[in-house]
Amino acid sequence: MNNINFNFKNRTAVVTGGAQGFGLDITKRFLNSGAKVIIWDIDQKMLDKSTKELNNPNLISHAVDVSSYKEVEHFTNEIVKESNIDILINNAGITGPTASLWEYDIEIWKKVVDINLMGTFNCCKAIVPNMIKNNYGRIVNVASVAGKDGNANASAYSVAKAGAIGLTKSLGKELAGKNIAVNAVTPAGAKTRILDQMTEEHVQRMLSKVPRGRFLEVEEFTSLICWLSSEENTFSTAAVFDISGGRSTY
Repeated sequence: MNNINFNFKNRTAVVTGGAQGFGLDITKRFLNSGAKVIIWDIDQKMLDKSTKELNNPNLISHAVDVSSYKEVEHFTNEIVKESNIDILINNAGITGPTASLWEYDIEIWKKVVDINLMGTFNCCKAIVPNMIKNNYGRIVNVASVAGKDGNANASAYSVAKAGAIGLTKSLGKELAGKNIAVNAVTPAGAKTRILDQMTEEHVQRMLSKVPRGRFLEVEEFTSLICWLSSEENTFSTAAVFDISGGRSTY
């Protein structure tokens, strides 16, 4: 698949969960398009591996737990000492185990919501003031079709992603009078490590709902992210962009 690069020269992007999966592919495309990229990921081993493989002077990586506002605020302050933050991709997330709601472990349920929803809130809360100050910003929140449809045996993940969609609509409207776009994307399942957290039965159930009959390719997803993150996107905000192969048509 051919990758189309956008012009991100002189732009600084923060990509959460950027050391693997969707986040790593987004990071690669941003770097190839001229951006300076800061990866935030909780997995230090994957951070080290990805940073070494990419070997790019415009790449910086930090081990950050996005569910901790204190950590997010600290690393945001470190970045804005030297540059603006022009682009924020809230990609960090976990699916959690598959279980019926009444059997779901309460602490794990909270953890899934803390990372997927509170992590998105924390990053927006910390970074948006810098975007307002500079009257420029592009924020893309990675949600899921689970946030639209609700996946059986994935209540925590579905709730967290539905919350991220609501956050996007609210924040997008709050910032609509500024040159800051806030949008969400709702992918169907893709062949990333996140599938390893699910049972084979759950994965096949997900796939059976996609009219295209296949999983999303990571490069397809990245192309949508790039347009939403670019200067070309001057009008769309507070919106939800579907990339589910026909599963969700609203």
